[in-house]
Amino acid sequence: MTRQQLVEQINSKKSYLCVGLDTDIDKLPAHLKGTNNAVVEFNKAIIDATKAHCVSYKINTAFYESQGLKGWEAMQETLAYIPYTHFTIADAKRGDIGNTSAQYAKTFFEVLPFDAITVAPYMGEDSVRPFLEYENKVTIVLGLTSNAGSNDFQQLLVSPYNESLSMVPNITQGNTEKRLYEHVLERVSSWGTVDNLMFVVGATRASDLENIRSIIPDHFLLVPGVGAQGGSLEEVSRFGLNKEAGLLVNASRAIIFAGGNEDFAIQAQKIAQSYHVEMQSYLVDFRN
Repeated sequence: MTRQQLVEQINSKKSYLCVGLDTDIDKLPAHLKGTNNAVVEFNKAIIDATKAHCVSYKINTAFYESQGLKGWEAMQETLAYIPYTHFTIADAKRGDIGNTSAQYAKTFFEVLPFDAITVAPYMGEDSVRPFLEYENKVTIVLGLTSNAGSNDFQQLLVSPYNESLSMVPNITQGNTEKRLYEHVLERVSSWGTVDNLMFVVGATRASDLENIRSIIPDHFLLVPGVGAQGGSLEEVSRFGLNKEAGLLVNASRAIIFAGGNEDFAIQAQKIAQSYHVEMQSYLVDFRN
């Protein structure tokens, strides 16, 4: 799916919701546990219940890889079940030396034909470049994450002269330094285009979104952390929306595990619909 097709889906549905299929086998409803194809059965029910309210699905590969061959098969079957109208993301957070990244790209763009993959930029351009070489595929680079450990590196100050990390966070030297995540956004955005690059920005960092939009005003942002992690959809929308929406707001546990009984899909549909209705109002307000 191209960027333009994604924008068209957002405009048509008036939703920028991404449903995260972080399917933890230990949290499946009791009536599914122990069945032969529990993960796939669960995922298919979630997709059927939510597809009218979202434009994207994000599969967190860790929950499938941990199950070995059966998990990989479940991921493949789940991906094949997602409608072609929905943007598919492999949340795999890959990134390695060039020839290794090329194999990761082949895995998630060819063998498993996702539209996008999340990538860690720590090893630099040559580790990201193999993903960007694919046409009509999107590389989603970690920008500013919502976990507590993001302060260990992402918020550190970087000198524009020697690009060494400041040893004293939050102390500027003549107001010339930038946060490491700002440097990442600026540098990585020059490696590709708005068509093949997106960035991950955690919802619990909504206060930083205004600054992030000043650095990358036109790129799409994948925003996890709304829902179970406490992020505010209202704040994310207020600071993150741009002329083409430019947001994919992900909710995982808040939707897929909204109910733990046989009506789990009905409960998931209700939560997804509530996000959809809220997003409709933000889109209308933003465009007016």
